[in-house]
Amino acid sequence: MTSLTPRPPYTDDELKTLFPADLQLQLVQVLLRHGERSPVSARFQNAGLPAFWPYCSAARQLKSAVLDRHTGQFSTLEWKRRLETFGASDEPVLAAGPRGELDGVCEMGMLTDRGRETTFDLGTRLRSLYIDRLRFLPPVLANADSLYLRATPIPRALDSVQEVFAGLYPAHTRAPAFPAPAIITRAPGDETLFPNDSNCRRFAALSRAFAQRAADRWNGTDDMAYLTKLWGKWLPEGSPRVAVGGRPRLSGIMDTINSTLAHGPETRLPKEFYDPKAREIINQIAVEEWFAGYRESQEYRALGIGGLLGDVVSRMVGSAERSTADGEYEVARKLEDVPLKESKGATPIQFGLSGCHDTTLAAVLASLGAYENGKWPPYTSHIAIELFREADSASSQAASATIPPTEKTNSSGSSPDAAKPSWFSSLFPWTSARAKPGSPPPGIGRKRSEELSRHEKAKLEGYYVRVRYNDEVITVPGCKPAGKHLEGDESFCTLDAFKAVVDKFVPRNWKQECRTNVNAPAFPAKPEPAGY
Repeated sequence: MTSLTPRPPYTDDELKTLFPADLQLQLVQVLLRHGERSPVSARFQNAGLPAFWPYCSAARQLKSAVLDRHTGQFSTLEWKRRLETFGASDEPVLAAGPRGELDGVCEMGMLTDRGRETTFDLGTRLRSLYIDRLRFLPPVLANADSLYLRATPIPRALDSVQEVFAGLYPAHTRAPAFPAPAIITRAPGDETLFPNDSNCRRFAALSRAFAQRAADRWNGTDDMAYLTKLWGKWLPEGSPRVAVGGRPRLSGIMDTINSTLAHGPETRLPKEFYDPKAREIINQIAVEEWFAGYRESQEYRALGIGGLLGDVVSRMVGSAERSTADGEYEVARKLEDVPLKESKGATPIQFGLSGCHDTTLAAVLASLGAYENGKWPPYTSHIAIELFREADSASSQAASATIPPTEKTNSSGSSPDAAKPSWFSSLFPWTSARAKPGSPPPGIGRKRSEELSRHEKAKLEGYYVRVRYNDEVITVPGCKPAGKHLEGDESFCTLDAFKAVVDKFVPRNWKQECRTNVNAPAFPAKPEPAGY
């Protein structure tokens, strides 16, 4: 529920089992929860908890791009941020930490120094696995053309992606002329990296209905009375009982508990808040309130997380097709009226990092029918979705090398033979399909499985998908039947079967579906179990 304790590195024997010699890793997409942060709201000051925490050293060393009108050039302005708040009589006062600190004070929900450490360490672990041991990624990075980086609009998610990238490729492992990598973001109304109830009216209605059901089930129970007995004296007079929808909400209490546990003794609550039985109760109720909908309702899955998983699958299918739909379209340096790959040979996307949130990871796991442990995702948790291909397939032999070993790159990371058609394009002619801004790259990734032709389905043959959560393998129930997984290992789902499972809850038009049936019944008429 709070900080993650990473499992030990895989032993050599475990690594051989997890990454068998007859399969080749082709694409990895990592969804990561941000690191430790300050609470999203100030709570329990009456219990002695400081409203402002002094754990954000980044606030002392901020940098901004500023335009100099005299030169027409941008330069970097270094500055530090101090927070201001209301005083006792509404006068402005500087926000201060528990010892009067004025600098390094965190905003609400800000990635703390500890959160930066754990996300950097995640990047280090990813480097150890995918570079040092598997030799999947290059040890020195000339450019980021093979990486897909994305984050939500929430600053702690972007900060976390940057920290993980810095751990994966520290400064000394990047080329001297390493060009700035592209990090993809979206406007809040278009965001799919978290369940977007603020911009989806129908999903907001579904969320309220499942939250109310949890409240009806739990608010009058002995378990909730136990929480009130422990914490009731610190609740507001107008809301003296702990409740799912109380003030503060039960999930808000959990948020503050988890944030304090992840940091120092100066920002701790009274010992009653850390009662082990109470923490088990609050986890069980909060998980039901927030995530039961993904287990039970196809519509909930579609509007909450279907768009994201549709994108994840589309990139895997694009990788199998060897098209720019693998994520290269989004991160290419230029999108002009020329073939996208013409200027830089073939650089398929190999690795993706998406900075997201606890609600993202739990939604993904629950929608795949794999949220078995029922625990709220700790800070810096991650899901690795890995695409493999059969090592002896004809297509993999042609695709096993992405850039000829003899090809040289200049200081900008591009080929000096930029004007020449790429050797890769001659092997896979469709990779030269024109891609313009606003027009998605060609491919079958978003085409429903049942609509694929026999020829299109053949493109998915020989590819397998495996999902690991915090380095533990999970199995999708719909992949267990014979013919839908690698023989002898149900955790390796065929790409065709994995796509079929996800396609069932990928929305065709998310914004339209968010606007319709807002007042329709929230709960499905018959069971709609996840993962099939």
